Amino acid sequence: MAKSLVIVESPAKAKTINKFLGRNYVVKASMGHVRDLPVKSLAVDVQHDFRPKFEVVRGREKVLNELKKTAKASSAIFLAADPDREGEAICWHLAEELKRLRKPIHRVMFNEITKRAVQEAFAHPGRIDSRKVDAQQARRILDRLVGYQISPLLWEKVRRGISAGRVQSVALRLVADREKEIRAFVPTEYWTITGEFARPDGVGPEFPARLARVNGEKAGIPSQHEADRILTELTPLRGKFRVVTLVRKEKRRNPVPPFTTSKLQQEAARKLRFTAKRTMQVAQQLYEGIEVGDEGAVGLITYMRTDSTRVSPEAQAEARQFITQRYGAQFLPERPPTYRSGKGAQEAHEAARPTSVLREPGQVARFLTREQLALYTLIWNRFVASQMRPALFDTTAAEIVAGRYTFRASGQQMTFPGFMQVYVEGRDEPARSASAKGGEAEAEEDEERALPPLAEGQVLACQGLTPVQHFTQPPPRFTEASLVKELEEQGIGRPSTYAAILGVIQNRDYVVKVEGKFKPTELGEIVVDLLVESFPRILDPGFTARMETTLDEIEEGKANWLEEMHKFYGAFTRWLEQAKEKMRNIKAMEEPTDIVCEKCGRSMVIKWGRFGKFLACSGYPECKNTKELPGNGGKGAAATGTNGQGEPVAEGQPCENCGKPMVMKRGRFGPFLACSGYPECRTVVRIARTAAAPPEPTDQVCDKCGAPMVIRDGRFGRFLSCSTYPTCKNIKPIPIGVDCPRCGASLGARRSKRGRTFYGCSAYPKCDFTLWNRPIPEPCPACGAKFLVEKRLKGGVKIQCAAEGCAYQREATSPTPAEATAKS
Repeated sequence: MAKSLVIVESPAKAKTINKFLGRNYVVKASMGHVRDLPVKSLAVDVQHDFRPKFEVVRGREKVLNELKKTAKASSAIFLAADPDREGEAICWHLAEELKRLRKPIHRVMFNEITKRAVQEAFAHPGRIDSRKVDAQQARRILDRLVGYQISPLLWEKVRRGISAGRVQSVALRLVADREKEIRAFVPTEYWTITGEFARPDGVGPEFPARLARVNGEKAGIPSQHEADRILTELTPLRGKFRVVTLVRKEKRRNPVPPFTTSKLQQEAARKLRFTAKRTMQVAQQLYEGIEVGDEGAVGLITYMRTDSTRVSPEAQAEARQFITQRYGAQFLPERPPTYRSGKGAQEAHEAARPTSVLREPGQVARFLTREQLALYTLIWNRFVASQMRPALFDTTAAEIVAGRYTFRASGQQMTFPGFMQVYVEGRDEPARSASAKGGEAEAEEDEERALPPLAEGQVLACQGLTPVQHFTQPPPRFTEASLVKELEEQGIGRPSTYAAILGVIQNRDYVVKVEGKFKPTELGEIVVDLLVESFPRILDPGFTARMETTLDEIEEGKANWLEEMHKFYGAFTRWLEQAKEKMRNIKAMEEPTDIVCEKCGRSMVIKWGRFGKFLACSGYPECKNTKELPGNGGKGAAATGTNGQGEPVAEGQPCENCGKPMVMKRGRFGPFLACSGYPECRTVVRIARTAAAPPEPTDQVCDKCGAPMVIRDGRFGRFLSCSTYPTCKNIKPIPIGVDCPRCGASLGARRSKRGRTFYGCSAYPKCDFTLWNRPIPEPCPACGAKFLVEKRLKGGVKIQCAAEGCAYQREATSPTPAEATAKS
């Protein structure tokens, strides 16, 4: 009896599924798409109902021939690509190539690669969903028409090799618009006044309260003069502060739903520092199957490209049983929780969750790579937490009055951890504005402390009043997490496209990452400005979101893809023709300068070229002198190179062959120095790398060989090294004046592979004590601990005791000499 052929996308998925199906099936991988639109042409016949001209993907011919050969000898064909639009399109292309063999073709879908799910899918095979195929084809053709017809226009007007896209350009606009907001932002000064209060009998800790109202109106302190005036009025009232209002209540903090694709990418970026692309790559590995000991290959998570928060009843029942056994019945809600998915979510999918909650991260850790384990732990924790009870807090809010001034203090204490026993969601950087004035974030921090027992009418002792100057902050630049969140909230793109969008705008040199945040390049801002001027509808986030909704309606059978294509393309062709006539030609624009051409004496102008801005002679084409724009090739320093004899050569220095000045130019491999006499003189010099700083001597002695120790610079920061290196390779962190509480050796500052500074014992590996908060060589005045730590919280920098159980804390002020030394 002939076997049935099963086709999936990847060898890993094929290996996992093959184990569940048995001898009557042969499982093969298509390696993704076997057909697509060719790269070198538009390949869409707009005159005949947008008929696409698909061809076999280059390099897939051998794979496709092997599939045809195996299919010919098979009794039936089962197409088992991923359960989304793209997976449906892969199945349709395979069916188009294999239908000539006249074999029964079935479509099977499963949300998780487990034995139960796979066997259930093969027991009830279906057919290819033509509506999903139409929706995916409409997306593909839309993207091709926009990209392949706008990009040549940008080549002509700006430079070759750049591109535009229906969705990527809108994402780029979000980044560029945010940068314009930051530039236009004008900081506003404001002040806050915080009082430190305590019960006169000394019961309970001191606690802060912030000035909230003056004469019943919201307190606004615009200047130091006003702050000083208020302090002058409050000083005589120090003994007259009393509690006028006291409100106690219970607050519930509900668990977060299990992951959708966008939330998974956001949390992985915040907590694991994964890019969206890396998150999806690792998640794909967990989904397709991992060898887990005697169990063999098994998918550890459900399908990760989803916008649904739905969880199957079977998974919820397993999770409820696990929570009861592991954490206790008090953590289990009465009924399984349900979560509302976003608008337009495909409820046929499930949330991204572990295929079995019984596979705890610790049990499978030895079978996973570090990245796989980190992501699996994140997904497992989030899912388990989503099925638990809310966390409970006792909150207290007190209003304290003296004269016409009202201070507000608030605090909370956790009474039941609930889901927070397992998982706490990361937070985005707050976008503080002139209206917010940063108060909310600091007030939240105040709520995370307990107040002493208070009663209405009680008089309090004011221990001090502290005025603090603030300035409103511009909105922050987008991180990967916050940009994905913004795309999702505005309805731009879909779960399967977020990683690709972020990848494209970086690969095209439209944005760069500065301290982990997206900043548009000059090229990116120019492209956005040109596209907004010429294609305002296409660059409108609302229009792009409506197009995504239309694609959803095509999939649901509520819209016809051809009708929608004709509607869009009619308007698009008009916009395109207008842009060809009216779009500014950046290439032809010249910006005058006062720099004189050393060849002909005319003034130089700034032009745009293949590698960005450069200086060119205004006498072109009679004089073809060009050179690098000063400051465009390095970090603001003069460019230097080295000639054939190893001697330094600097920009402006005479050429060693003809005596004309050397100028900096940029080529395909970066900047270089070239003779200004080109083409008569073709002397070129490579740009020299910045020399490493010489070792800095110290008064310390190497404990291995007795030679002096020196301070060197390394890839992870500065460190102490033996001066005889490489003869003696003794290295250690630079002491910061604080001793290790575990072994007594000195602590030193180090930098992790991800660039974060931490503080570790110099006796490592014998002692592995580490600390993320910066130690301060100052004993705790409350408990006598040897040092304090600097902790950065939402409300600012706090100084806290490093000892467990000690609640000492104070506001950070200007550093003492000892602290300044330790920090440096």
